[in-house]
Parts: sequence; structure tokens; C-alpha cells
Amino acid sequence: MRKAFHSVITGTGSCIPTRVVKNDEFVAAAFYDGNGQQLDKPGAEIVERFAQITDIHERRYAEADQVASDLALLAAQELFASSPGADPEQLDYILVAHNFGDITEDNRRSDFVPSLAARVKHKLGIVNPHCVAYDLPFGCPGWLQGVIQADYYLRSGDAKRVLVIGTETLSRVCDPHDRDSMIYSDGAGAVLLEARETADDAAGEPVGILAHSSRSDTAQAALLLRMASSRNREYTGTELFLQMEGRKLYEYALKTVPQAIKACLEKAGLGLPDMSRLLIHQANGKMDEAILKRLYALDGDTPAPVDIMPMTISWLGNSSVATLPTLLDLLTKGQLEGYTITPGEVLVFASVGAGMNCNAVVYRVPEVVHR
Repeated sequence: MRKAFHSVITGTGSCIPTRVVKNDEFVAAAFYDGNGQQLDKPGAEIVERFAQITDIHERRYAEADQVASDLALLAAQELFASSPGADPEQLDYILVAHNFGDITEDNRRSDFVPSLAARVKHKLGIVNPHCVAYDLPFGCPGWLQGVIQADYYLRSGDAKRVLVIGTETLSRVCDPHDRDSMIYSDGAGAVLLEARETADDAAGEPVGILAHSSRSDTAQAALLLRMASSRNREYTGTELFLQMEGRKLYEYALKTVPQAIKACLEKAGLGLPDMSRLLIHQANGKMDEAILKRLYALDGDTPAPVDIMPMTISWLGNSSVATLPTLLDLLTKGQLEGYTITPGEVLVFASVGAGMNCNAVVYRVPEVVHR
């Protein structure tokens, strides 16, 4: 009889850059609207309104000599340092989610060759040729999609250990003349997933990844996030910058994410009352709160439990694929005040972003995993 496996998270790590950029550093910026007209409101008013809308008060930027693969390496090294018995040489896959490759401070062009996963494998000193390293561009949901791909490998028996990293330096692709540039930040997060034959906890419940789902709505929403020239039409540089249609993106997320979460829970044979924590992509604080409210409205307008959705966006900003693994690492290591993760809890991961792509994963926390 073929053995059944479940995918269990056995290690986490993150790299939170030390450079703190507060909102008041944007007060003197010249911001333009989508029509190329400079905003006529005072800078302090623009920044204050931004904080009210997004809940972002500061964010982290990489140092000038760091690129995305450097942050990914630091997150991986932190994972292995905090995971006794984990051996990089025993990895079957390294999946690195990102969207812009390595971008240096002085040459803001994307560098994808070799892949960031290959660079991380090289810098980790892994010589095992059967450790396959590749990248995954999937918008902000890329890291969670990497977890889903890892689950397929692990449950099929094709792999025993998969490292999934999300890394990004959005500070280097945002338009300094677009107020949305205040949303973006840099960082990296990593998880190690392993196949486990034992699929139940002490209560007889299955543990690890219980269900997942993904969707890509390209017909109408593909270009809500895209690359374009600066909003300042007098800008003489040739770079392309990340731009978004904020209102339409908000409407897409509010419509799609709650349905995706609910459907994924049902796929796992669970309901909203079974969810212990919602770990959602930290894109916009107010948007995430609206998604949570809409999610519980699908269940008869039941109010959401207090503190069910831990947030980091107020001080970390939106680091794209790094937000979820960084949040998980902070929770796992007890570094997010007021929050813990205990065996038996059901975590739901959800993300939405460029594509437009949306995905969700339901995960039951196992007892301490012994290798």
C-alpha cells in the first residue's frame, strides 16, 4: 500500500531589514496623480491621510549593498540556525518567490540570471545536485503558491524536504512620485516543509496542510498591478515603476479573498469557527480589516473574534511575498506581542496580488516535530 504523507512546517526564518523609514520622510516628496498632475495638498496632509487609510506608519528598506537574494539567504540561514537537525544538503527543492529579481541600489534593472533560488543554493554551500532550485513569480501570493507547490511534491512522495522563501526589495521598483510608494517595503521570510507519515495529532485530527486553493483572474483584472513610467511626466529616467489601480484592486480583494478563504476551509471539512488565526498578506491594514469583516458576514454576520488576524503592516509595510513568512516566523518564535501558536490550532493563510492571483491554505499546527 502506498504511504500517505502530510506536509508539516518544521522550521521558519526571516530577514527584517534594519533600515527604518518613517512616514515623515515622505512629507517633502512631490506626488502626482494618474493624469500627471501634481497633488496640491500639503505633504504632511497627504502622509497623514495615507496612514489613516493603510495603517502604515513606517517600513523597512534593505541596505544599499543588499539585494533580494541576500535577504533570502539571511532568512534561510536564520531558519537553519533555529532548527536543530535541519540539514541544507538534504533539501529536495528550494523555491524562491519574488517578482523583480535582484535589483541593486545604483542600477535599478531586474537581474534574474541565474535564478535567485540558484543563488541561494550556491550561497548556502549546497553541493547536492538533486536539490532542485527554481524561482516562482506569482505576484504577492508567490510565497504561498510556493508552499502549495511544495505540498504537491511532498504528498506525492517526490520530495521529503522543501525550502520555500519569499523575498523582495519593493523599495527599488516604486515610483518616488507616486504616493502608493509609501506602501512598499523590503524583506524576506522562509519555511522548511517536510513530509510526515503520521497525519494525526493527539486528538486524532489530521495535522499539517489540510487544504489549499488558488485562482488567477486575468480576464478583467490582469493589469490592476503593472509596470509603467513615472507619474511625473518630467521625470527623465527610463525605469519602469510598479503602479496599481488602488480602488479596483481593493474591490477585487474584497470580493475574492473572503470567498477563497471560506471555500478552502470547506475543502478541509472545516468552518469559520474552527479557524484559530488568519494570517493574511499585509497589503493594506484597512483593506485587510474589510476582508475580515466581509469573511464573517458570509457566515451570518458573526463578529470576528478579537485578535484573530495578527498584523505587522504598521511597522513593516507591504513587503509582497515576504509578508506572510515573516509574520509566521514572528508568531512561531513568540516575537509578536500578544500572540502565540499552539499545537492543534488551525491557521489559515491567504494572499492576493498581481495577476490578479489569489490563494489560501488551511494548516493545523502539529505537536513539536522531532527529526
